[in-house]
Amino acid sequence: MGNVLRVSQDSPDEGVLRTAARVLRDGGVVVMPTDSVYGIGCVAVPNNPAHERIFSIKRRDRAQTLPWLVADVRDLHAYGKDVPAWMDALARELWPGALTLVVPASEAVSPEYVADDGTIALRVPNSNLVRSLAREVGPMATTSANTHGRAAATSGAQVEPHIVAQADLTLDAGPAPVAVASTIVGCANAKLCIYREGAIPSRRIHQIVRGAQP
Repeated sequence: MGNVLRVSQDSPDEGVLRTAARVLRDGGVVVMPTDSVYGIGCVAVPNNPAHERIFSIKRRDRAQTLPWLVADVRDLHAYGKDVPAWMDALARELWPGALTLVVPASEAVSPEYVADDGTIALRVPNSNLVRSLAREVGPMATTSANTHGRAAATSGAQVEPHIVAQADLTLDAGPAPVAVASTIVGCANAKLCIYREGAIPSRRIHQIVRGAQP
């Protein structure tokens, strides 16, 4: 079995943070809680072998790219470009939180993490634990910690044993507070596109976008 450490999302122990950061920097795969569901991820650096391992552990098609968990709202422009004003408004209003924004990837994103259409999916989770790790090691390429096609784990106890066994470290914070996958928002021809309605209802997204328009 992989190593499992108990942790608080709100007030993570410094020793646990150091351990997790070391595993990530050393090219490891970590299962981690977020505000929405549990994720499995690695540091989003070029040629990280852990990136490929995640697809193998999840049994997920390699053609699909992984969203990034980032630390702060300003990372939207560090790793995205040509971001419309209404998307800025969504980030200011709903980050940190269960909102994933799909934007054109900036030159700071290594090509292996960029989707075929040139985009990257970014999220600032409402988790002091995850944001602290992202500040320490940089963006993390992360996806839900479940076999592809199965329901996402909303607590440490729900993470499948084979995933715990194959990951280098699992951080167990008990139940995720939201326990619903994030809402995914992008833009097509500069217009709002809701790819998945999750924890944040579409009516709230539309309300913020309307308020940001001149």
